[in-house]
Parts: sequence; structure tokens; C-alpha cells
Amino acid sequence: MVTELEFGLHSFGDVTVDADGARLPYAEVIRNLVEQAVLADRLGVDAIGLGEHHRDDYAVTAPEIVLATIAGRTEHIRLGTAVTVLSSDDPVRVFERFATLDALSDGRAEIMLGRGSFTESFPLFGYDLADYERLFEEKLELMARLLTEEPVSWQGTVRAPLTRQQVYPKTESGRIRTWVGVGGSPESVVRAARLGFPLSLAVIGGDPARFAPYAELYHRALAEFGRERLPIAAHVPGFIAATDAEAVDLLWPHARDMLNRIGRERGWPPMTRARFEADVAEGAWHVGSPETVARKIASTVRALGLQRFDLKYANGTMPHEHLMTAIELYATEVIPRVRKLLAG
Repeated sequence: MVTELEFGLHSFGDVTVDADGARLPYAEVIRNLVEQAVLADRLGVDAIGLGEHHRDDYAVTAPEIVLATIAGRTEHIRLGTAVTVLSSDDPVRVFERFATLDALSDGRAEIMLGRGSFTESFPLFGYDLADYERLFEEKLELMARLLTEEPVSWQGTVRAPLTRQQVYPKTESGRIRTWVGVGGSPESVVRAARLGFPLSLAVIGGDPARFAPYAELYHRALAEFGRERLPIAAHVPGFIAATDAEAVDLLWPHARDMLNRIGRERGWPPMTRARFEADVAEGAWHVGSPETVARKIASTVRALGLQRFDLKYANGTMPHEHLMTAIELYATEVIPRVRKLLAG
């Protein structure tokens, strides 16, 4: 159980550009991501989460390998995913990889399980999208059993059954902290409570306060299932610069291109600057100066009753240098301000 508010950073390993606007190679993007995590650790950020994607605009397809590299260069920061696409992976292998990461990092591994916001992994690994719900539900049930680190017996329809199967390596603590990421489905919230997973809400559109009913549902479901109170996190997009105007001006072209690229795939209308600025002012985006972002984070934390706030600081092709500055401002100015605001 998390008792004090934690602050994390999330990245999907977005393929970025250099100062001249030239697209960087995947390898350089991954190396830069390691440097970003090292900076976050040095400045005292609690956690880093890396997304898993299998498409050309993101560089990270194997987050555990990147996290293992980060583990060797950091001391304190917790190392997790945002998310591991469990539907197209094998829960036994997921457990084995993260238990190994946990050993390498002296117990700092975390897992965030989800369906993922894209579906490229399904055809890539030979899964049928028609089985979307069944794959996640069955594999999440199995993952809940694996995390006990006891012999596992399980039978379903999406993989071979297990009969009192031991899975190794065992962790030193006996448990890897594992969240379930939810985008707004009440059924998913209740399932997380039933299986005893901490909840992470993906707040990627609209006023963050609109997710408060999901937090309330989660707490009610935990009580009904006879479980102890568990933490809630929020995954929220944002960016920090010296002033509000600078933050919006720097982020806008990169966010616009990212949102329009995804929008073309999903049938969304083109993003306008006016609509983007409205979402910065009243919606999910936490963008601006340290003072502005701190006040919005404090509001989100209060509205949702959070124990963890994860800022998705990398959005689109924003150059590495600006991301490093945003991380520094988040750690040294935003987090202390939020703590002071919440203590007041």
C-alpha cells in the first residue's frame, strides 16, 4: 500500500527529432531515453514507466531490456512499464522477465498491465483481434496467480494449462508491485479490484475530474471483494517549460503532428491550436510553467484521490534537450510545489 504521494514519469519512447528537425535513429532515441531516466533518478523522481509499442513512431518494443540498462545506472528510481501489452504476451514470460529485472535493480521493478492503446502487436504475434477481451481477461487471471510466487495451477483457453507449476526466479520481497492500466471501462475497474491489482487511470482526454467515479467504483469494489484499500495512479500527458507560453509553443507542433497521425488512423478530426489550448486550460494536458503544472497536478490528485501521479512527459517528436529540461523542472520545481499545495 502506497501511503505517501509518489511522482513518476512515463514515456513511450517517441521517435524524436534533433534541433534541425531531422528524425533521429531508433538507437539514439533509446540511448537518450536511458539518459532521461538517469537524470530523473539523480533528481529524486520516484518512478519511470516505459510503454511497449510495435510501430514506427515509437522506439521501445522491449521495455524490460531498456529498464535493465537503466537499472545498472540508477540507484533509487522504480522501474516499470506503461504498459506491458499482456494480451499479446505470455504471463509466465512477463513474470520471469520482471522478476529478473527486480533482481538486477535490488527490488525496484514494477509492472503495469494493459491492453495497450494500439493493436499492432496482435497480428505481429499471431493473435486474433476477435479474442481481444478473452485474451486479456484470462491472462490477467493467470498473472494474478503468478504474482503470488506460489505453485500455480490454471486452465483457460488462450495458452497451455499449468499444474502446480513453479516459476522462477523468485523475488527477494515475494511480490512485484503490479498495476492495471484502465482507460475508462467500469468492467475493467471492477476486474482490477477483484484480482487485487492497484489501479492506474489513463487520463488522456477531458477534465481529469471526470475519472472520479471510476476511483470511487474501485474503492467500493475493493470493499465488496473484501480487499484492503489499494493505491490509484493517474497517467497524464504534459510538458513543462519556464513559462506557460513557452511550454505551449514548444509542445504544440509535436503534439499536433502526433495527434493528427493517430487521428487519421482512428477517424478523429484534425487538431486545431484552439482546441489544443482549451485542453491545456481545462482538459487532460498538464502543460505550462512549473507553477501552472503544479497547481493542475494538485487539483488532479485531489479530485481522484491519487497515491501516484505519472506525467507522460514525452509527446511526439519533441527534441531530447527539451525533454531533459522538462524532467529537471518537474523534479526540482513542480514536485516540491505540489507537495506544498497538498499540505496546505
